[in-house]
Amino acid sequence: MVAIKAADFAFPRMEAPDLDAMEEFLTHFGMVRAERTPDALYMRGADSHHHLHAVHKGGTRFIGFAYHAASEDDLKRLAKLPGASGIETLNEPGGGKRVRLTEPNGYQIEVIHSMQSVPAIKVERDPVNTGGEPLRRKGRLMRLSKSPTTLQRIGHGVLSTPKVKETVAWFRETLGMIRSDDVYAGDKENLIGAFSRLDRGEDYVDHHVLFCIHNQKTGLNHVSYEAQDIDAVFQDHEHIKRLGKYEHMWGIGRHLLGSQVYDYWSDPWGRVHERWADTDRLNAANGGNLLSAEEGFQSQWGERPPERFIGHASP
Repeated sequence: MVAIKAADFAFPRMEAPDLDAMEEFLTHFGMVRAERTPDALYMRGADSHHHLHAVHKGGTRFIGFAYHAASEDDLKRLAKLPGASGIETLNEPGGGKRVRLTEPNGYQIEVIHSMQSVPAIKVERDPVNTGGEPLRRKGRLMRLSKSPTTLQRIGHGVLSTPKVKETVAWFRETLGMIRSDDVYAGDKENLIGAFSRLDRGEDYVDHHVLFCIHNQKTGLNHVSYEAQDIDAVFQDHEHIKRLGKYEHMWGIGRHLLGSQVYDYWSDPWGRVHERWADTDRLNAANGGNLLSAEEGFQSQWGERPPERFIGHASP
């Protein structure tokens, strides 16, 4: 039985030894400071969410993911679950109320309601002429804005875990996520990856809000954000590359499952962050699929993922 149906992904929560260095990376990556306290950093995108990344001064620990609830009644339902925190008032920028839970790998899952909204940031982008629509930019010259381009919003999080089935079941039963694509190796019962999306009924949502991938190590594989368009992925790839400060993990390419044009970079402590554009969008009626790893884990174009990316887990 499903406890609630989460409304949206909110943010990852993690630690960093140096908030200045973290803010510098996230700014080059395309985020904007929402607020900063002596011991925490909150970064936003162009949408109206107060923040979509939360970092606390400390070590290099990945704390967990936060999701938005559709109503306070959802918080009341979650608060009754075994091990739940009860409803708490968030004493941090953005505010709101939350319930804290623990998923099967021990990471904190927060479900938040009534976080403060902020005015959206308008990001000017030129339309792209195509073969089918050759006059979308008629009479105008394409001149890209200076990098970095502000990211639009958060997309999904990816957990590496030796307990794929248990972890996937927990998120689908607790937060009402539904299957987009499950991936097996050898026997169809041997689940090694699972793409789950939000269930918002007839409303269309991203192909996945959570991906769980098998790994002997447990941790954050990556967290992912939507860029304004494919040009923004490419131009900001060049911007970050020119800095010469950050490790490039994988890309640019186009996924098969989800179809995003992707680019992956590591922050100063190795936590992987993805910028992408153009994902598949599905609703509850679209159902889900079961695929082999050979069929599912590939790109439509671009290089195959390096082992350092596939096996990555930031604890």
